Amino acid sequence: MRVALFLTCVNDTLYPDTGRAMVKLLSRLGVEVEFPLDQTCCGQAHYNTGYRHQAEPLARRYAEVFADYEAIVTPSGSCGAMVRELYPRMGERARAEGRGGTLARTLAPVIPKTYELTEFLVDVLGVTDVGAYYPHTVTYHPTCHGLRSLGLGDRPHQLLRNVRGLELVELPGAEECCGFGGTFSVKNADISAEMGRDKVRNIESTGAEALCTADNSCLMHIGGIMTRLKVGTRPLHIVEILASTEEEPLS
Repeated sequence: MRVALFLTCVNDTLYPDTGRAMVKLLSRLGVEVEFPLDQTCCGQAHYNTGYRHQAEPLARRYAEVFADYEAIVTPSGSCGAMVRELYPRMGERARAEGRGGTLARTLAPVIPKTYELTEFLVDVLGVTDVGAYYPHTVTYHPTCHGLRSLGLGDRPHQLLRNVRGLELVELPGAEECCGFGGTFSVKNADISAEMGRDKVRNIESTGAEALCTADNSCLMHIGGIMTRLKVGTRPLHIVEILASTEEEPLS
């Protein structure tokens, strides 16, 4: 299977270790993953801010760059949801506006083969035990796009429960939004920060050594608040735990 890594803007700019962990993990599982250098933004920030037409060239670029791959794997539930949930809407809106079905036809091939990481591991590879080792207490925050748009469900928990040495602690109010919401955190900063503080208080109540999510944008928001409140829980992407082994522990 020819597999491509779609790293996303946030990870490429701020969290390159997430991409390295993705390659390490998938390679360990026998997947030869490629990183197309021509990849750019999926257009989510533009689309969600109301600039739908400006997002269309980015969507076309995504479709062109990843056209020849059998699977596209991303460590971002929000960007995965952009492709799977909103690309079809973009195509239909273009058609409804009398601009023909070209955009819809261009985007259609990449939509069903775009996977968030935990989906790819569980649904495509059929793996729930990735051979990871992480001897710490961990709590998991299910991000909104992963939970509501992609329907990741129990997949991340299945993977975490099979990590040797890891104790998974339930997060109170887990399904409540952390308050990031992309541009929501900019336009409604006070509300966003208070929602984030609620989330952090729940995280702190678990006593977990680490908090993990499947989306670094939410983790950035939560992690920043934890730093300001001097909460000692370590924020990290789930792939960093899954890539960690006894022989090569997470640094």
